[in-house]
Amino acid sequence: MTHRVIDLTDRLPSATDVADEAPVELGAPSLSAAVEALLLIADEPMSAEDLGTVLNRPTDEITETVEALLSDYATSGRGFTLRRESSGWRFVTAADCSDLVSRYVKDGQSARLSQAALETLAVVAYRQPVSRGRVSAIRAVNVDGVMKTLVTRGLITEVGHDEESGAILYATTEYFLQRLGIASLDELPPVADYLPDLADLDSPELTGDL
Repeated sequence: MTHRVIDLTDRLPSATDVADEAPVELGAPSLSAAVEALLLIADEPMSAEDLGTVLNRPTDEITETVEALLSDYATSGRGFTLRRESSGWRFVTAADCSDLVSRYVKDGQSARLSQAALETLAVVAYRQPVSRGRVSAIRAVNVDGVMKTLVTRGLITEVGHDEESGAILYATTEYFLQRLGIASLDELPPVADYLPDLADLDSPELTGDL
């Protein structure tokens, strides 16, 4: 009787194969949380392909995750949702909250700017044109909401896109100059005179591009 010897070395995955197939660490509690975190900090809408590339997940899995988030937001009565745009997904306020948002924005026109808004406006004024991501990095906080407030009040506006990243760039407006009582940005006073916490805005660590 002849015994056939079977070589299993070609059938069993090698240690290298197993390592290659191991999922990349998300750095988040779940895929849903990872998608939410990226969409919150992104300067521009992110597509399923973009999200899949960053998270090392198939596009179909990303799409399913986004759809699950949409369903969860709709059934849980959240004040925000995701909107599909030509270039991808982004967070927006829920339609059911439009009256509240409009009232807040209208009332805020005559309200004083918060310290956070003043500091964010100073960064834009002294670093323009600048992206939201760059402002967030300088202030070490998320500035999305504050930037929207400044745009709504007519103090800053979109002026183009970064050539490398494609991020929207912001700059101050003519109305901003009028409110300060100056004719040009050359007349801006030293930032330390008004916002001591940002006195090192011109330091080498904060002048480079991100």
